[in-house]
Amino acid sequence: MSGSLQTLIRDLRLRRGRERRGLALAEGVRLVEEALAAGIALKGAAVSPALEGSSRGQALKRALAGSGVRLEEMGDRELAELADTEHPQGVVAVITPRTWTLADIRVPRGAAVLVLDAVQDPGNVGGMLRTALGLGAGGVIALKGTAELTNPKVVRGAMGALFRLPCVPADPAGFIAWAREHGVSLWVAEADGTSLEKLPRRSERGAVALVVGNEGAGVTPALDTAADRRVAIRLAPGAESLNVGVAAGILLHEVLRDR
Repeated sequence: MSGSLQTLIRDLRLRRGRERRGLALAEGVRLVEEALAAGIALKGAAVSPALEGSSRGQALKRALAGSGVRLEEMGDRELAELADTEHPQGVVAVITPRTWTLADIRVPRGAAVLVLDAVQDPGNVGGMLRTALGLGAGGVIALKGTAELTNPKVVRGAMGALFRLPCVPADPAGFIAWAREHGVSLWVAEADGTSLEKLPRRSERGAVALVVGNEGAGVTPALDTAADRRVAIRLAPGAESLNVGVAAGILLHEVLRDR
């Protein structure tokens, strides 16, 4: 039984394994706590003595056992070889991530959705999911070329946002059709766009899809053509750009607050 769980975890470190099985990995105490709290189904968890090195870890182990999650005990070194992180904190869990669709995203007047267009760095993607949840976005749409949402680095960086916020992979044509059907305006982040101070107040506009693109190439031509508005962050003289995750956070904060 232990061998089968270890084989499964190794397989889920690969994209093809995650796609074939519809499963993903959650490593570390906080992330597994978040999965349990959000009601995510756990298929099993590898645990080592390191988990019991803190009262929080001990409580998590009890909670896993109390929820009927199959636990496989192993040594710290053995677990470290399975983990994607240097410090997995004595727990690697196999989870069934929620399958979100565009229909799960609610876009009432004044809402904002974050759209990632070929944002390739999984750390950036995870951080933006976390930011979107924290700032009250209605969801995140990941378009072609964006890091896979169940990539372990995305899952870790999102810190539970994947469990609570609709995060949907989509193709550009499908996304644009959805936006038009629901009356959602496409605001594309571009360096020469309208500065944030000149944007309509939240109370004065409908729902917005805020599109951020690849740091090098920008957004794809189809989205650039479909844009209803281009928006920008005013930078200090001599500064050329911001990290895409930082830029997305600033833009989301602005479009979701009343000035």
